[in-house]
Amino acid sequence: MTATVQQTLTVSCVILTMGNRPAEVTRAVDSVLAQHGTRVELVVVGNGADVTGLPAGVRAVRLPENVGVAAGRNAGVAACDGDVVLFLDDDGWYPDPGLAAHIAGRFAAEPSLAVLSMQVVDPDGGPGARWHVPRLRAGDPERSSPVTTFAGGACAIRRAAYLEAGGLPEVFFYAHEETDLAWRLLGLGYRLEYDAAARMCHHALPNARHAAFYRLDGRNRVLLARRNLPWPLAAAYLLTWFALTVVRERSVTAVRAWVSGFAEGWRMNPGLRRPMSARTAWRMTRAGRPPII
Repeated sequence: MTATVQQTLTVSCVILTMGNRPAEVTRAVDSVLAQHGTRVELVVVGNGADVTGLPAGVRAVRLPENVGVAAGRNAGVAACDGDVVLFLDDDGWYPDPGLAAHIAGRFAAEPSLAVLSMQVVDPDGGPGARWHVPRLRAGDPERSSPVTTFAGGACAIRRAAYLEAGGLPEVFFYAHEETDLAWRLLGLGYRLEYDAAARMCHHALPNARHAAFYRLDGRNRVLLARRNLPWPLAAAYLLTWFALTVVRERSVTAVRAWVSGFAEGWRMNPGLRRPMSARTAWRMTRAGRPPII
């Protein structure tokens, strides 16, 4: 299988950085260059930052300003040539040097597979951050299972499928851009899977919640619904999240920021609208994640 993978699939890795974690970037780069069993092309994208001190053979892309996670990763995909693209956060790293070969083998054997979402492990031995784990049908992070979304900094994507779906929506800047891409891939008939054997390390830091986060969360949920959902499902999705946010968030400041973003999402151009089919909505429901929450 390894020989076939080397002949038929190439692998790229895109690391996105804002230039404020030089030691962590070095660790991430070293973990990519340590991969064996298949060659891995590495592209480091400086999102509004210079990228210096990279080893020979590593491609650097400097963007003139911070254009956000979605546009930054799109720029990395445009600069690479691999059949499969690994996305890695600049403060994460791969503990297993055989990861790329494992992933290449999965994609070579399964043409309908578009995304492999990885298990994110705490290097200190803790349980890891819950928000890194996709919602699985059985709720068990120790097994493989179909999923309907993924964590952008801990996944592998078939490049042709990524491009076919239009890449990540740059208008989102940050938050829910992976969900938008996942829904569009599902609509094209591809599969997304969580693979517990594919691991990346990331310290279990709390998920930052601040006014800008709440504004983007509210705004992008509206953009997500406007771009992807038939209007009855869009109404159910947005009403559900509006109610959940008001009930769940105890901070008046947080709710105000979220509602402000929610209103902003209706004023913006969301980009191309492609409402998902009833068949796609049913696939998501069967996987345990109906597109209303």
